Amino acid sequence: MYYYQFNIGDYQSHTSHLSETEDLVYRRLLDWYYLHETPIPLNEDEVSRQIRMRSHTESIAIVLQEYFERTDDGWIHHRANKEIAKADEKSVKASASAKARWSKKDANALPTQSDSNATHNTLPITQDTEHKIQKKAPVVATPVGVSDSVWQEFIAHRKSKKARVTQLVIDGISEQARIAGWSLEDALKETIVRNWQSFKADWVKDENLSKTGQMNQRVISGLTRGLIGGGNVKLLGN
Repeated sequence: MYYYQFNIGDYQSHTSHLSETEDLVYRRLLDWYYLHETPIPLNEDEVSRQIRMRSHTESIAIVLQEYFERTDDGWIHHRANKEIAKADEKSVKASASAKARWSKKDANALPTQSDSNATHNTLPITQDTEHKIQKKAPVVATPVGVSDSVWQEFIAHRKSKKARVTQLVIDGISEQARIAGWSLEDALKETIVRNWQSFKADWVKDENLSKTGQMNQRVISGLTRGLIGGGNVKLLGN
């Protein structure tokens, strides 16, 4: 949205403790949020680039932690979400009113100025305006190393959980897969099989330890057989 109401008194009562830099960060973050109507990226370097404050990542982190909520899709602002939902609802009602008036007129009549204003730049109608931001997700291409069948199944799985598939989500899962020592495709498969919404390295930590233990047991068994059989055992690194 290109316009939103700004209550000076309300803003100052909640931000009087901010430094000049932090105050500027907050204003720019709000402007970006209302303009794009999408969660703010989790990557602070990308955020600093978007709001043109590359040398103030520390202030950005402080403001995000205090005024926004971190989600898998990015940082969200509940007050801004409500204002966006109100604007959406108002546009929907204005459009419905204009259509009702039009239905009573001759189909060949020219639109009046008020009708034109009522229908201009109206936002698309969604079933749940409170979650409109969540539904504006760009199409994400199949990641490198992930088969198309697994990717399509993952998209369907996320859709069943009413969760978006964004590049930020995939980057987050990819990073957690790297930490766990898994491939991205295996992490996506595990997410589907376990009926998880996302993937965290900590969730499979016990499995990784179990696999490591099994591997160590096989190595020890091999060494034992070699010693008992009198064979030469060559250790790694020798």
